[in-house]
Amino acid sequence: MNEGELVKLSAPLLAGEVALVGAGPGAADLLTLAAAKLIVNCDAIVFDALVSDEVLNLAAIGTDLIPAGKRGGRPSASQDDISETLIELAREGKRVVRLKGGDPFVFGRGGEEIRALAAAGIRFRVIPGVTSGVAAPAMAGIPVTDRSVNSSIAFLTGHEAGEDSRVDWPALVQAFPVLVFYMGAKNLPQIARRLMDAGLSGETAVAVMASATLPEEATSIGDLSSAASGELKAASPAIVIVGDVVAGRVAWRG
Repeated sequence: MNEGELVKLSAPLLAGEVALVGAGPGAADLLTLAAAKLIVNCDAIVFDALVSDEVLNLAAIGTDLIPAGKRGGRPSASQDDISETLIELAREGKRVVRLKGGDPFVFGRGGEEIRALAAAGIRFRVIPGVTSGVAAPAMAGIPVTDRSVNSSIAFLTGHEAGEDSRVDWPALVQAFPVLVFYMGAKNLPQIARRLMDAGLSGETAVAVMASATLPEEATSIGDLSSAASGELKAASPAIVIVGDVVAGRVAWRG
C-alpha cells in the first residue's frame, strides 16, 4: 500500500506487491491479525534470523522461504542484496512478505528497504509488529514505564557501546531514567562500563531477557557492576533494560 491509498492492511497482496511485516518477539500469538493473514497467503517470505520457526510454520505449503538473516559477526546477506531480492521477486509477479523480527522500523532497517522499493517503483505496504524492547520486559514482569519511576525512556542498540559510539553517554543518563538496549548481549560489559563512566551507580538494576516469548526464554537480574564484570551473563538474542523499573519486577511466567 502506497501513499494516498487506504487499502485494508490485511487485504490479500497483489501480484508484485511486497509487505514489510513485523513478526514480533517470537511467539506466533503476538503477531498482528494482518501479519498472520499475509504470512499464510503469499508466494514468498524473505525472513530474518530472529524470526521464529513457530511463525514461519504458519506459511502455506509451497511458499518459498528465503533466509536473509543478519547476525552480528556471522556471514549474512548484505542490505543491498536483500533489497534487490525483494525487487526481483516483486518483478516476477510474486506476492512477497518481508518478515522481520519485532517491528520493521525499530532497529530493523525497514526504512532502507521501503526506500529501495519506492525507488524501483514496487508497490508495498508496512505491517507494524510488537517490538521486542517492550515485549521482552513485559514477559519478565517489568514495565518499561512506571509513573513512580520515569516519564521518559530511551531505546538504543547495543552496538553503540563500541569505540565509535555516536551516543553522548553522560547526556543519555541525565535525560532518561530507563534505558532499553536491543542486541545488548555481546556488548553488555561495555554497555555497563559506559553507563557507570557516565555517572550511573554500579548498583543500578539491570535485567537481561533472552529469547523472550519462546520456550527457551530466560531472564537474569543483576546490576551494572555485575554486568561490567561479566558475572551477569547475556545470551543472544537479548534485550537489556537498565533502571529502577527492574526493581519493581513482578514475575508472572513459569
